[in-house]
Amino acid sequence: MRRFIKTPKNKKTLDNHLSSDQPLKSDILNNISELKKLFKDCSDIVFREFSIKEKKAYLIFVDGLIDTKSLEFNVLFQLLDKIEDIGEINANYFEKNMVTIAQVSESNYLNELVKKVLEGNTVLIIDEIEKAIILHAQGGVRRAVAEPETETSIRGPREGFTESLRVNTSLVRRKIRSNRLKIVSKEVGTETRTALAILYIEGLASDDLVREVLTRIDRIEIDGVLESGYIEELIEDHPWSFFPQIQNTERPDSVAGNLLEGRVAIIIDGTPFVLIAPATFWQFLQASEDYYHRFHISIFLRWLRIVFIFIALQLPAFYVAVTTYHQEMIPTTLLYSIASSREAIPFPAFVEAMIMEIAFEALREAGIRLPKLVGQAVSILGALVIGQAAVEAGIVSAPMVIVVSLTGIASFTVPRFNMAISIRLLRFPMMILAGSFGLFGIVIGSIILLTHLCSLRSFGIPYFSPLGPLSINEFKDVFIRTPWWSMDKRPKNFVHQNLVREKANLKPSPKQDN
Repeated sequence: MRRFIKTPKNKKTLDNHLSSDQPLKSDILNNISELKKLFKDCSDIVFREFSIKEKKAYLIFVDGLIDTKSLEFNVLFQLLDKIEDIGEINANYFEKNMVTIAQVSESNYLNELVKKVLEGNTVLIIDEIEKAIILHAQGGVRRAVAEPETETSIRGPREGFTESLRVNTSLVRRKIRSNRLKIVSKEVGTETRTALAILYIEGLASDDLVREVLTRIDRIEIDGVLESGYIEELIEDHPWSFFPQIQNTERPDSVAGNLLEGRVAIIIDGTPFVLIAPATFWQFLQASEDYYHRFHISIFLRWLRIVFIFIALQLPAFYVAVTTYHQEMIPTTLLYSIASSREAIPFPAFVEAMIMEIAFEALREAGIRLPKLVGQAVSILGALVIGQAAVEAGIVSAPMVIVVSLTGIASFTVPRFNMAISIRLLRFPMMILAGSFGLFGIVIGSIILLTHLCSLRSFGIPYFSPLGPLSINEFKDVFIRTPWWSMDKRPKNFVHQNLVREKANLKPSPKQDN
């Protein structure tokens, strides 16, 4: 369990052992002794000793976090093989004339050097020089850019984010090649010192939104951040709500599209999931490839998702309510069929539905946690075998198996996993209300749910907009996706200036002869 750090007394960090302004000394042995004390029992920290014109020098780095070949060729080779060419021995001379690594900086504070080493940089310390050279030669084993597994698409880019912060920012920079794309770097976590970057397009993102995002991140005091989910929970508006208020994605094209609409992206080092804020309810029902297909296909797919999200939420509850309290609503032929199938069932419809829904969720969870090849077989065969066996044993009825299966399929149509899991969780209280009060309970539950959705905000933006509050002009990209030549304006909720997205009158037409 992660814990918040409420007072400076609780901060068990490096800063407790080292004054923030302790400078380097001219005696290299003294400096190395201090650094070795701070890195005591850290077997992965390497102190590489060598000599430069009879002066002792050390390279300090973390084994596994640096590009060894780059360090050997651009630093050690230059300093050892070309030792006779070295002129005056000082930090400025080495930085400008000897070291051939692209990014080089200086520091004369021990705590800054420790921080840079732990970030994957290499520190060069030379005797009688009170400045250290920081060599930016990060490397090590990293996952290659590949297609995202959680957001597959038929049409669109196949590249996805990785666990490297700079690789991820470069993927976004390749999409938006503008100097107005700003990247603000931050660090969160007193122990993990996790790097993150806030991305926005100057002139599109609201200044108030950018300030609010920066303020919420700056007030975080926690010992470690290992995934973007930590940040999401610490900066959202309504932490007790079932619904996600910040979108996460693995796709650079999705991030670029949202940035162009005036939103802000947060990239966290160590995870491929990027946060996008603010987010609305309808945003979670949209897939990135909606904008790559022709608009007729996108409209059909969006309406399909909207219909099936209602099925995923309400169908089991509706079945329980009708079969328990409102049998007169069922056509006679269908009623006879349901009654005959339930004749030998020992449980009421509500208990039957709960058993099947919980079993279905357990099978789905087992399929995710098991190895990929085995998991798919277990989830599919388990559902078929258990469902068929339960019907033959007279524990559940065949119509209930059909209802639960259709509900499960409906939940898979939601493109965003965090919204899909929220709908799956809310299905259970809706079933309880239906089992207790029938259709009246479903209506009460729906009113409460709709009221809650209308009351939510994401960084000040109404969560249910543009439906609540109503804004007809914003409907071009909600229930439908109009052609690109008609979406000439950006959403007014996010952009308060530079609303024009494209030139007017871009609708294509046959070429007319003069």
